[in-house]
Amino acid sequence: MIYDKESFLTGNIEDPAIHQKIIDALPIPIFYRNTEGIYLMCNAAHEKFTGKTKEQILGKPLHEVHVKETADKYWAQDRILIANPDVQVYNTQVRHGDGTSHHVILNKAVIRDNENKIVGIVGSINDITELKKTEKRLEKAQETMQVSSQMIHKISSGIVMVDSNFKIVDSNEYFAKLMGEDTEDLYETIPGLTGADVKGLVPDVIYKMISSVLTSGDEVAERDLKFNNKLMHVSVRTLYKNKVVGVVFRDMSAPMLVQDEIINRARKINKQNIETVQKIAFLLGENAAETEELLNSIIETYRYGDDDKS
Repeated sequence: MIYDKESFLTGNIEDPAIHQKIIDALPIPIFYRNTEGIYLMCNAAHEKFTGKTKEQILGKPLHEVHVKETADKYWAQDRILIANPDVQVYNTQVRHGDGTSHHVILNKAVIRDNENKIVGIVGSINDITELKKTEKRLEKAQETMQVSSQMIHKISSGIVMVDSNFKIVDSNEYFAKLMGEDTEDLYETIPGLTGADVKGLVPDVIYKMISSVLTSGDEVAERDLKFNNKLMHVSVRTLYKNKVVGVVFRDMSAPMLVQDEIINRARKINKQNIETVQKIAFLLGENAAETEELLNSIIETYRYGDDDKS
């Protein structure tokens, strides 16, 4: 049987059109240029990366395709590769004609002819710009976390952060002290109690508060309770909805904390009716009228202090 050679090769792996379709299907920019820096081949991803069509790239030297700064970088690295023919991988920053800057990793190698002579360079470009941005965001977040952690450990209230698996993310020494000797000993072994199961360290009522806020995503849950012969104000606050909560324990037996708490609560009471004030009076064991006068006095003093600062 007699076959037409051209029709036989069409669609065959040896067909140049198939070669182009294969490299066009690759999601990363691919290029081939000769030893003079003239582009002889590229794929669709390379067109997208450079913002130029094949017609604007093929047959053109580096300095016609790229801005001078980028073309100079490519040309210098090509010279190094040709002088030391091996696989070349390097990280650099390139600028496009539209002014945008890109962080890229280039992988290049030489192409030889049948006589082993170097005739060109083939390469791929991995644009890692978004990855670099993510790295910077992570670095900044890490720095913020370190600063936050240092602040947490200097605060005189007990603080613990808990994730959705009820594991401790971080805590301070004062929290361990409030929870008792066993927790203090554990704190010395595991700084910050990171990874510890919070359920075994806090009273059941607090664990339920933590569970409730984590599950519901509520902004805050607060209550007073007695624990280890101390009256404490416990506040559970959402840090990352349904993922991380922060718990603040304030020892209400500490005089300054009592004063601060009275001021905070008095400001809230200011907008409520006399019935609520009477309830506060009952809790404090004082006359309702005297309590109301005291609370109003504190509020006015607090406001006066705020005015002085402004």
